[in-house]
Amino acid sequence: MASQTMKLTISLPRDLVLLTDEIAKERKVSRSKVVSSCLRELAKRRFEAEMEEGYKAMAEEHLEFAKLAMGVAHEVLPEWK
Repeated sequence: MASQTMKLTISLPRDLVLLTDEIAKERKVSRSKVVSSCLRELAKRRFEAEMEEGYKAMAEEHLEFAKLAMGVAHEVLPEWK
């Protein structure tokens, strides 16, 4: 499925424009493609960071639950001590 594109006018520092042009020339793509690729990479990294944060939070919750469950198990099954 093709994504919808929109026009956008932005201002960038000269050094970033020159870098964009250099990358575009190396890859034989447009400036738009270079900027789009960079934003997609940034979005991917952001998503991965959010996922990592979520997994770490879940791990902490699971550890707390395991500690609680082990405490209950020790009360119910004293031989587990």
